[in-house]
This record gives sequence, structure tokens and C-alpha cells, in this order.
Amino acid sequence: MAKEKKSQFLTTVNVRNKQAFFNYAIEDTLVAGMVLKGTEIKSIRMGKVNFTDGYCYISKGELYIKGMLINPYKLASFYNHEADRPRKLLLKKKEIAKIDRKINEKGFTIVPLRLFINDRGFAKIEIGVGKGKKLHDKRDTIKERDISRELKNF
Repeated sequence: MAKEKKSQFLTTVNVRNKQAFFNYAIEDTLVAGMVLKGTEIKSIRMGKVNFTDGYCYISKGELYIKGMLINPYKLASFYNHEADRPRKLLLKKKEIAKIDRKINEKGFTIVPLRLFINDRGFAKIEIGVGKGKKLHDKRDTIKERDISRELKNF
């Protein structure tokens, strides 16, 4: 009998930024591709990603994400990647222009919301354009969450 090989990769990758929904009122969302190196996609498939401190910015008409930590791939040799480097996000020019107009308004920012792998095996990131919440808005979010939990228990 042949032994089954245990895969080191997760079958589904769906990393969420829960703090983004708590700290920002998200108005618009887009899904963007990412420019990655070979060891980065392997680490993403293993689920070694953290982007709670990540943010997006536009430079020279291109969209980048900074502060997204992809841990180095353990099985790689000297061809490994930097864990915290800016990565280019792939969107159409019209979409980037739309986002740029929106963030030039007062208080808007671009926040990474979710990282996933699509059906074709490409890493995609869902970004949101949102406004920072005030303290009383955060309290309202906590109240709504507590009320929904209590109703769920009954």
C-alpha cells in the first residue's frame, strides 16, 4: 500500500483582518491581485500571513501594500524573500484612479480586509476604502455584536 503524503499546504487560505472592520467604516471594496515571489506564495498557502498592521498607498499611479508580513518559507534555501517588503497590487488604472479620488477626501484610507487564494491558484487580496471610526462608533459596534450574540443564544 502506498502511504498518503500529508500536504504541508492548507487546502483553503482565507486570512481576515478583523481589526479593519472594527476601526474603519468600510464603504467600497475591491479585489486585487498581488505581485509575489515563489517562496511568498508557498508561505501564504501555509497560512503564514499577518496584515493587521498593513495599509495600502498609491505611488506613481500604482497601488502598493506595506506592513503585510509574510513569514519566510522554512524549506527555502538562500532564495528566500524579505518578510516585510512593499508588494505591488494589481488593479486597472480606472479602479486606481477611483480609489485615488476617494482617498483625497478627508479621512478616507485604503485598508486590506482579506487575503485568499482563488480557484485558479492565484493569491488575491480584498481591499476596502473606509473612514476611521470615532470612539462612540466603536462602542456602537460592540453593543450590536453583544445584542446579536444574546439573540443567537435564545
